[in-house]
Amino acid sequence: MASLESRKHISPDSGFSVTLHPHFNARIASHVPSSPIREAFDPPKDRAHFADPEKKALFAVARRVDLTEGVGTLLENVQLSQLNAQQLDELALLVTERGVVFFRDQDLTTEKQVELFEHYEEGILDKHPAQKHKDIYGNTDDHREIANFTPWPIAEWHADTSFEINPPSYSLLRMEEHPEIGGDTAWISQYGTYDALSDAYKRFLEGLHAVHTSRLQCMLCLSGSQNSDLIHDKLIIITIDDTIADLWGIAPNRPPIDTHHPAVRTHPVTGLKALNVNPGFVTGFAELKKLESDKVLDFLYTHIHSADDHYVRWKWNVGSVAFWDNRCVAHRVIPGSYETPRRGVRTTVYGEKPFLDPASEGRLQRKLRKAREAKTNGTAVKQ
Repeated sequence: MASLESRKHISPDSGFSVTLHPHFNARIASHVPSSPIREAFDPPKDRAHFADPEKKALFAVARRVDLTEGVGTLLENVQLSQLNAQQLDELALLVTERGVVFFRDQDLTTEKQVELFEHYEEGILDKHPAQKHKDIYGNTDDHREIANFTPWPIAEWHADTSFEINPPSYSLLRMEEHPEIGGDTAWISQYGTYDALSDAYKRFLEGLHAVHTSRLQCMLCLSGSQNSDLIHDKLIIITIDDTIADLWGIAPNRPPIDTHHPAVRTHPVTGLKALNVNPGFVTGFAELKKLESDKVLDFLYTHIHSADDHYVRWKWNVGSVAFWDNRCVAHRVIPGSYETPRRGVRTTVYGEKPFLDPASEGRLQRKLRKAREAKTNGTAVKQ
């Protein structure tokens, strides 16, 4: 953590860091990003819309193992590199339903990973505002310790770059190097966290816009030359240890951005409502006063962290892959320190601007409705 600006300013009285905010560092204030803020756009139709609802082609070659009731599925006996277009569409549909799908012992190369993900959204891949050279490995610091010296809640629950005007839809992470113990990642279903709220609180949140911001992340960067490593200008290779730009030592390539997205969003494929608030990037609610907003955030922080019935934890191995949907799950690295590097390759595609359809329903609400309809019709409800 020696590169953290706040660690360079020690109080002579206590001997501890004075936690000087890097925003007051002249090197930060003078930085001029190389690229402008993005404009909104309409992405191509989600490939999950083209899938067979029964996913016959995918399940003909893969064994499905659901890891929890509501989130996380492991697909066994299959190589992602061998899936055809129809199977990839069905995989996307499964991801929208289960939030995150896992694979082990994959033979994907970086080039094949790029090719695979270009199937989704016609190759419109995300470019993170702070990228790192692929030859720099993850650090071994404890994320809780780092969080003591940074205003951005590092290693908190987040959906990838949810502050974007068009936030990411799908993300895929392939692990290339990983310690034997530690460095797990957890995902939490935002379908589930929405369902767990009272009806009155659901209605309250559905009237709000959450303020998503990149400022806390961007403020922490040290100015310097932008060091990017792209494959065909499409793939970003980053160290997967949730380090921030202050640790990376790289200036952001775009200005900080604040976006107001619905606090509850409707998933464009499943039609289900999902909570669209994450502690990693949301700092308040546009319609509320500061004190009101802080109290709502405090409650939702506790709500998300206590929702272990909507949570799945994944232990990585080299060759493991996780494929998730940022529109219906949040994720976080489990804090801790480890002595060996942790490095992976992530591909991400842009999605639609978040929206709320008032006529949409929650997952539990849909399940109960279908059960009532089945009872009325005298048929068994399909899980």
